[in-house]
Amino acid sequence: MDERVDRRNFLGSLGVAATIAATTYVAAPRAAGAVAKPKGRIPTTPFKVGHMTFQSGPGAALGAPALKGHTLAADEINAEGGFLGSRKIVTIAADEAAGVDGNVKELRRMKLSEGIDWFTGVISAGDTVALAPVAEELEIPTIFTDGCTDHLFDVVVKKPKYVFRVTNILSSDAVSCMVAASRTWPNIKRIAHIHPDYNFGRVQFVHSKIAAEKLYPGSEIVSEGWPKLFAGDYTAHITKAIAAKPDLLVTSLWGGDYVSFYKQALRFGMYDNMKVIANIGFGIEPGQLGKDHPEGILAGAHANYHFTYPPGNEWPLNKQFVERYHKRWNEYPNYAAEGAYTTLYLLKYAIEKANDLLGTWPEPSQIITMLEGMVMATPAGYLYIRPEDHSGFKPTVVGFSKNVPEYPFPIWDPDRIIVQDVRNVSAPPDWPKPGDGHDDPSATYNWIKTTWPTRSI
Repeated sequence: MDERVDRRNFLGSLGVAATIAATTYVAAPRAAGAVAKPKGRIPTTPFKVGHMTFQSGPGAALGAPALKGHTLAADEINAEGGFLGSRKIVTIAADEAAGVDGNVKELRRMKLSEGIDWFTGVISAGDTVALAPVAEELEIPTIFTDGCTDHLFDVVVKKPKYVFRVTNILSSDAVSCMVAASRTWPNIKRIAHIHPDYNFGRVQFVHSKIAAEKLYPGSEIVSEGWPKLFAGDYTAHITKAIAAKPDLLVTSLWGGDYVSFYKQALRFGMYDNMKVIANIGFGIEPGQLGKDHPEGILAGAHANYHFTYPPGNEWPLNKQFVERYHKRWNEYPNYAAEGAYTTLYLLKYAIEKANDLLGTWPEPSQIITMLEGMVMATPAGYLYIRPEDHSGFKPTVVGFSKNVPEYPFPIWDPDRIIVQDVRNVSAPPDWPKPGDGHDDPSATYNWIKTTWPTRSI
């Protein structure tokens, strides 16, 4: 069931020329003596990077690893002397648990008081849609490592100048999981949903719904549960779903919320009575899950990365990253850790490329130009930054949960991993956005509604 998407096919599907692919950069420390020699006079002042993620509360189960991935990359780059061998990275960290208003104030403070050169991180979709306009207003170069709701670039910042993202777009979670489910469980008729009641959960719901309309024609939604973010107690939503007798339950609860949910659901025997998709269940720091986690559910990881894939014998870059991360932190990375790690290397190579062309330290606008269209080999596979909207794309990957002797927590069953071409689950860059001829929730929603055939039964 593991469907490979190799480098040539992936890059070709995105319209990236082979000549560009041949110059792919690698998100990893260079071998001794292989550090690029900078051109011109390079300043030695620190390069200040603001990094925001959940460091406390239920969100930390997913978000705290982002700061660890960021720190690992910063330490590796600083060991080479910093950017261009001269500008060491200084991280100014902030806890995203402060809430939307507090996070907006913190970003302004980072820029106006701390003088950050770049901003990275952010887990919650509710925060990215609030922070992106501020970044554009204050001209803060930004790479979001998560929180990548379709609403961000479809509606809030349609033509970003300073803001980028490195994770697959949010709708790809829901759509790729539903495609995988339809291949595995083709006879679903009754579907229940439990999602957090804010932008992230709403985006997951509507895209699961439109995909199911095409993949499971004649199916019906028999229950909806909308707990508040970080509610903690999901009993009422679980019992409501069970009472509706669905064939399939879809949930996008994440972080500590997901842990609380699955443990509570076990007590009610929920997993004995229905199939389950957890769109971002395996996005959590792996050690937060226990051996009691149910096997055989379709477990997503933001359609981006799980530390067991790509396998080390096929993609040494991931094996080496996992080893370095585990050695440093005594835990395994999640997709947030990998995204934050990759982000600093994207920035590193954009700076190096600009310096090579210009012969001096580049201005932010020149670094941004280098990021647009960049391709990089990362622990998760090949990442492409689409120049039209600054969106990061990579093959989508989901898998089925399984307990194995090697780990004290469930991983993806190595024989049941489904990899899909991202262009099959995301709208092309020129597809009309909401308000441009349609009022659907996203470009991808409208694209699925108007172009996908309905599956024959």
